[in-house]
Amino acid sequence: MDFGFSAEQRAIRDAIRDLCAPFDAAYWLERDREGGFPHDFHAAVARAGWLGIAMPESCGGAGLGIVEAAIMMQAIAESGAGFSGASAVHMNIFGLNPVVVFGTADQQARWLPPLIRGDEKACFAVTEPDAGLDTTRLRTFARREGDGYVIDGRKIWISTAQVADRMLILARTTPRDACRRPTDGLTLFYTRLDRARVEVREIPKMGRKAVDSNMLFIESLPVPAQDRIGEEGRGFEVLLHGLNPERILIAAEAVGLGRAALARAATYAGERIVFDRPIGQNQGVQHPLARCWMELGAADLMVFKAASLYDAGQPCGAEANAAKFLAAEACFHTCEQAMLTLGGMGYAQEFHVERYLRESMIPRLAPVSPQLILSYIAEKVLGLPKSY
Repeated sequence: MDFGFSAEQRAIRDAIRDLCAPFDAAYWLERDREGGFPHDFHAAVARAGWLGIAMPESCGGAGLGIVEAAIMMQAIAESGAGFSGASAVHMNIFGLNPVVVFGTADQQARWLPPLIRGDEKACFAVTEPDAGLDTTRLRTFARREGDGYVIDGRKIWISTAQVADRMLILARTTPRDACRRPTDGLTLFYTRLDRARVEVREIPKMGRKAVDSNMLFIESLPVPAQDRIGEEGRGFEVLLHGLNPERILIAAEAVGLGRAALARAATYAGERIVFDRPIGQNQGVQHPLARCWMELGAADLMVFKAASLYDAGQPCGAEANAAKFLAAEACFHTCEQAMLTLGGMGYAQEFHVERYLRESMIPRLAPVSPQLILSYIAEKVLGLPKSY
């Protein structure tokens, strides 16, 4: 059992750190204040060839796994970019995984190279206002019409829709009450986001202003049949191949953000002099930060266990969900402790930890709540009765 990274994996981490270096804390502070998608950062990642890290080599990708993708995304977040930087690119990594796994050779050849080059951007349109985490109750409907489909419905909390050219969208093709199982009758599409048919309305929010979140109002959107991924009515199964990587990558990013906050807190504690001694000499300051380091390290082990299982083709649902839960909690606790360590200065934007604290709520809330993860582990791992 090897808990270390290979030389190649360490090289990926170092290359990402070098790439992120010009996009320093001042850059992300400005993006947080002013908003606006970080196109220059996205373009830099594309130029370096990293947008296709987990996509097939035949399409211009690197053909690597979720382990390497997690290393990359963690390094981006840990650079100080946090979820503002990570969210600008991670749709490429997890969102199009269903295309990588289930897409035809023609679909991969049409869709993946523009994403890898950075010529196109995509969004992930699953969540709905009235369905929440109960995906089987979504109401967006794709009716068959001629050689394609026509989609009507609403989606919410759709990241990057302001700048996206395409969207991965889940819709019903058979009413729920006409299906044998609730998960049947759902179909996944990857299609153009036609703004003449889709109104994109941005949602003002607490943090991560650089990467937009939106409400989509979809009215009579035509979708060619060749934009369907997999079989009609089996979209939920196809979608699942993107959900575990999503949880793993968000967990990796949470650990990275936590480490960025911890580094700032430790530096401040070592330099801030009160009563003729650095505050970091006091155990009341030391011990909470040491605990944060341990919590982040433990979560990190689960992140890479889950990623390794996924890349090996083994079941990893419990591990991916546990990684997301543990990393989100460790990230939040660390960002909170960083704020407390800096005291009043932590409340000032120029010291950055207040931005980290706001962003640390993202992995706690999305893409699945901590309560649902606990219920999942109780049912699937411990064999307890389903509670929801």
